[in-house]
Amino acid sequence: MGRSTGKYIFVTGGVVSSLGKGITAASLGRILKDKGFRVTMQKFDPYINVDAGTMNPYQHGEVFVTHDGGETDLDLGHYERFVDIDLSKSCNVTTGKIYSSVISKERRGDYLGATVQVIPHITNQIKEEIFNLREDFQADVSIVEIGGTVGDIESLPFLEAIRQIKNDIGKENCLYVHVTLVPYLEAARELKSKPTQHSVKELRSIGIQPDMIICRSSHPITEDVISKIALFCDAEKKAVIPVLDVATIYELPLLLEDKGVGDLILAKLKMEHRQSDLRDWSKMVQKLKSPQGEITIGLVGKYVESKDAYLSIGEALTHAGAWLNLKVCVRPIEADCLTKETSNQELTGLDGILVPGGFGRRGINGKIEAARFARENKIPFFGICLGMQAAVIEFARGVASMVGANSTEFDPATPYPVIDLLPAQRSQTDLGGTMRLGNYQCQLKNSLSKSLYKTESVWERHRHRYELNSDFIPYLERAGMTMAGFNPEFKVVEIIELKNHPWFVGVQFHPEFKSRPNRPHPLFIGFVQAAYQCRQNDKK
Repeated sequence: MGRSTGKYIFVTGGVVSSLGKGITAASLGRILKDKGFRVTMQKFDPYINVDAGTMNPYQHGEVFVTHDGGETDLDLGHYERFVDIDLSKSCNVTTGKIYSSVISKERRGDYLGATVQVIPHITNQIKEEIFNLREDFQADVSIVEIGGTVGDIESLPFLEAIRQIKNDIGKENCLYVHVTLVPYLEAARELKSKPTQHSVKELRSIGIQPDMIICRSSHPITEDVISKIALFCDAEKKAVIPVLDVATIYELPLLLEDKGVGDLILAKLKMEHRQSDLRDWSKMVQKLKSPQGEITIGLVGKYVESKDAYLSIGEALTHAGAWLNLKVCVRPIEADCLTKETSNQELTGLDGILVPGGFGRRGINGKIEAARFARENKIPFFGICLGMQAAVIEFARGVASMVGANSTEFDPATPYPVIDLLPAQRSQTDLGGTMRLGNYQCQLKNSLSKSLYKTESVWERHRHRYELNSDFIPYLERAGMTMAGFNPEFKVVEIIELKNHPWFVGVQFHPEFKSRPNRPHPLFIGFVQAAYQCRQNDKK
């Protein structure tokens, strides 16, 4: 199974979860890209789900959608934002996907009657996914993150596979990076390196010696502690990298490069030495840290208790804010609790209202109420996916005199099904992978949206089943709604706008997935700019 070309960086985590393996991996990708190397990234998740599409946002955060329709782990969003590349569904691989592929091969007779086992069949399939991805992307370096924590039983096949790769392609083509925790004990008033030692010992027990140890801590890590970790973990002192919390996650590539991580990677992988050019990235970080103004956006959703459920939306707002030298404060508002009686208290004083996507009946009335409040009070409004559908329902009821208008998702017997399934979707029964997923074209009409995009046609990422029902377009248009964008393949509406409103836009797609810190999405720029103008007008 050996491959003769290409370099691989494997990122693992120890002690506890949520240490920032994904951000670390993404930062390494940014550093290498700014040294002029072609980079691709991959995440292996140990859960048995085939993909993240049906997982609860409270447990797993948002589902990030790739351009080719993959429903993936949210870390792929970090990868795309940091490295500014479009990844594919092959960049997120789960235990469920690996076992499904192996079982399919066994059923076809590919193994010629052999007893199918974790080693070599499962590990070979994992290695095949790793090797194929780098070759498909023609990348100089593939950065592979292993989900979970070292010591978890679920992660063992992945760790065994990346251990084997060192023998398959040679040690000079592999680099192992371990992200770990160095906790500070208040009672003792000192940092403790023992958890890191035990984590590395666990990794070494399965045959992986980390080349670099990223040490997360809430307190500055002293030279004595670094030396101790290097000694007991058999690592070079310069390869033990202390990382404190940073003001913004986008600062991490600068911090790591300042500590010589990029040059250390090139030396260990025997790659050509190149200088980094992080000047543009540094300017972007400075703008993030030094805003000239501030706005508050209300995010009306059903998973607002989870900080990761709307992660890409929060980042897209941050990107647009930095572009405009503004700090965007997001106020989470539970859609379940929003009613006509509570909306004044909850929504008054906001500079803009954003209603994100979602599925199911819960919280829909609150989202519809948010759209009504924004429409009637001339507050900039941005509806995304279900947020757009909520705005259409509210407009149909409140302006177009369609009493009882609804989506057939929530009321199959509604007299005005302004939101409905496409005919091809009506026979679908499975939930996983059955939606309009990934990139679809949107042709723009003369509108606010077109003026922001500055082009005739765009491609945006989708994740939904229900659409604006074309039968009701004439009635909605007569009442004052503009159909600003259409998909030419399905002949369905992609963007709606309202006339006589400062900024009211709903989109059927998910623009947040294409926003980058150094290249914000134009619709988010327009929304944040309108919200700031709203604030300025209120001051007059």
